[in-house]
Amino acid sequence: MTTDQDSRDLAGDPAPAGSGTALGDPSDVAAVSDPQDPLANADDTQLWLERTGTRQYVGRSSRGGEVRIGSLGDPDAFTPGELLKIALGACTGLSSDAAIARRLGDDVPVTIRVGGLAHPTEDRYPVLTEVLEVDLSSLDDAARERLLTVVHRAVAEHCTVGRTLEHGATTTLTVAGER
Repeated sequence: MTTDQDSRDLAGDPAPAGSGTALGDPSDVAAVSDPQDPLANADDTQLWLERTGTRQYVGRSSRGGEVRIGSLGDPDAFTPGELLKIALGACTGLSSDAAIARRLGDDVPVTIRVGGLAHPTEDRYPVLTEVLEVDLSSLDDAARERLLTVVHRAVAEHCTVGRTLEHGATTTLTVAGER
């Protein structure tokens, strides 16, 4: 049985004051200056990578975020595959956070573990696995089942990274100046 609270959890927490929308509402998609721009991102955020050494880059956002990217074994750096897995887990966490926190408290500890090995000859990950770890022992059986249903549904409906991986995405590479 889905409750009104479950429905609100699927939509996520309210958007920041003054926006007039709730997360999950299609009208909440941040505006971009030119939706035809193939490099457009939500809220006009710019994303880029800069080479810092041999097989080493720093990924940056116009909001000030940075992440070091390198090869397996590079200290303090993530591999691109690790970032893919972390993005999937982060999307799951953000998609399910409102439902979990509402029922278990804002300070509930949650860990999401992610993994998956690359195919030995195809340079791709055939399977990615996530495990969301949260203590549900304070819930009775019915509340536990309702929360699990809402969490799975919220992730299935609102985790953009997971939905993209499941449905596939077209990727395009252009080398600046090639045409």
